Amino acid sequence: MTLTPAAGLGGSAAVRSALERSAALALEEDLGVAGAEADVTTTSTVPAEAIASAVVRAKAAGVVSGIGALDATFSQIDARVVVRPACSDGDDVGAGTVLAHVEGPARAVLTGERTALNLLGHLSGVATLARAFVGRAPNTTIVDTRKTLPGLRALEKYAVACGGASNHRFSLVDGVLIKDNHIVAAGGVGEAVRRAKKATTLPIQVECATRDDVLEAIGAGAPMLLLDNRTPDELRELVALIRERAPGTMIEASGGVTVDNVADVAAAGVDRISIGALTHSAPALDVSLDLEAVG
Repeated sequence: MTLTPAAGLGGSAAVRSALERSAALALEEDLGVAGAEADVTTTSTVPAEAIASAVVRAKAAGVVSGIGALDATFSQIDARVVVRPACSDGDDVGAGTVLAHVEGPARAVLTGERTALNLLGHLSGVATLARAFVGRAPNTTIVDTRKTLPGLRALEKYAVACGGASNHRFSLVDGVLIKDNHIVAAGGVGEAVRRAKKATTLPIQVECATRDDVLEAIGAGAPMLLLDNRTPDELRELVALIRERAPGTMIEASGGVTVDNVADVAAAGVDRISIGALTHSAPALDVSLDLEAVG
């Protein structure tokens, strides 16, 4: 399934719920049982009655994802904080772009600042990297993997979709993906595929490390093949073989794919490319919150 980007504050109910859960856990890390009073820096320097106006900016060019993290965070500290987004998830923004305006009790704004920016920056970084890969291989489907940060899978996969890429399996229940250790445990590629076909009607994909694996998988009737850690030249040879022997087979490439080489991998003729780095290695987009006035 692909999680559709939702525009505006909060987005879809599912995204909003995921943002609130993640913000709650992050605030617990920062504040513990003491709540907002745990922020001794803010409570000791900022008057309780102070009201702040602030802007959230992108300090680098990128793709926005998780703009709803701002309200999801601040609303859990003080319901009086108002967030007015100036962009939507999926938007391309330049360095210096104002992403949102924040107004409310200054203590709440400062206490929630880091949690809100951590979520927004991370998710926007994922979306930005996804957009970069899609831009280099526009005619091949780019998909993510399950290599996500624990607890953030829904949001990271949402961010991937904001960047224009697609989602692979969300969880283990969504399909069969037979990898090297499954093959060892089952006694071979063909046997693993045959067992899976008897056990489920879910989509079945099998990883093939060699030409013989490809032939064995095709012989067992595997509808989808995963060619892992192959060079573009090796991919071209295997794709030609698969198209000749089983033309309806879906072919996916993975392993060692970077923004610099994704176009070469796509040119080998595969149907899609899965990239774990979309979620496990995306650098955060640099975002900041700056107070403009305190009264």
